[in-house]
Amino acid sequence: MASWQHARHGAHQASSSSGPIEPGPKQPTRVDDEAVHHPDITGRRSRPRRRRWIWFTALVATTVGLTLLFGFGLGRDPSVIESPLIDRPAPDFRLRTLDGAGVVRSSALRGRVVILNFWASWCAACRDEHPALLASWNRYRDRGVVLVGIDFNDSKGAALAFQRELGGDWPIVEDPGGRTALAYGVYGIPETFFIDRAGIIRAKNVGASSYELLTTTIERLLEEAAS
Repeated sequence: MASWQHARHGAHQASSSSGPIEPGPKQPTRVDDEAVHHPDITGRRSRPRRRRWIWFTALVATTVGLTLLFGFGLGRDPSVIESPLIDRPAPDFRLRTLDGAGVVRSSALRGRVVILNFWASWCAACRDEHPALLASWNRYRDRGVVLVGIDFNDSKGAALAFQRELGGDWPIVEDPGGRTALAYGVYGIPETFFIDRAGIIRAKNVGASSYELLTTTIERLLEEAAS
């Protein structure tokens, strides 16, 4: 206020010394009131600016967080899913084959490397991976490896027709009510579990399994069993 009055006083002196023109009537009350309520002095009008700054900071923080999250996700193999069942005993099951010829018990598979494949005839990715399963089965069936297909949320007729069309004579079983799929935490097919000779789940793959993935994992489990 003092600086403003000093500037105004100086301006008044300059006007008085410049000629006979009289200054206009003084309005100190009106000018003073405007000065008191100026947003730069009182800060009463700075709230919108402060809110804009808060929103801007939140937006920047959210953008950075999403960028880091997506970057982390894109840098990982989406088929490699960490399961709480890894390195734990595989859940037991006793399931009837689709053709009704017999029953497959998990307890009877101890001592073998087991490839447990959840699939369905309506699953396009299951059709894509079938040749890799067939080739792996033909390669390892006589080396202590068993492949078991668990039909997931499918009709028996469609599943049997699928197998006849694409080939393969490994046991295919039905899972009434999806109880076995639930026990293994299956949420999307195809999903494949690799179980060692001691009945421990050693790996899990989500999505179509390639021949390379199947053979590499099977070879590792066979080597561990031999050592």
